[in-house]
Amino acid sequence: MIDRDGYRLNVGIVLCNDERRLFWARRVGMRSWQFPQGGIKRNEEPEEAMYRELYEEVGLQSEDVELIARTSGWLHYDLPERYIRKRSYPLCIGQKQLWFMLKLVSPESSIRLDCSVKPEFDSWMWVDYWHPVEDVVYFKRDVYERALTELKNHLDPARPLSPPKTQALAGSKS
Repeated sequence: MIDRDGYRLNVGIVLCNDERRLFWARRVGMRSWQFPQGGIKRNEEPEEAMYRELYEEVGLQSEDVELIARTSGWLHYDLPERYIRKRSYPLCIGQKQLWFMLKLVSPESSIRLDCSVKPEFDSWMWVDYWHPVEDVVYFKRDVYERALTELKNHLDPARPLSPPKTQALAGSKS
């Protein structure tokens, strides 16, 4: 679903384990890595979309995770000009995302990347908390940093996380 401003409504999923490491997945046939994410369908609530995408992309169901937090509002990023499909209607210029933080409560072996007809990922690993900000494709870095900065406050406050090593690129809308 694309809003009137040209942003595709989307959910992002930050899945963590007991060690506060994050699930990081490689897109099928590519060298790029990212968090699970996906579009919100018409008449679908963001939380419903999040659980649907979680199953389709990672094979986990609601009982496999604990919902820890959600960003307080939408985070936006613009697509680089070369990725905008000019002949598509409605025109999509970027993503408008709500981010969810989940904790894996089932065994790691519950993670499956083959639960949809067209899998999104072909590999995954656990990474340090701020690693995704430095590793994701450049035009998503600001959104990743803002989402992780907000969501980190919901992890164990007795064990604070240091800020990211580098500043993400500026230019995304909030």
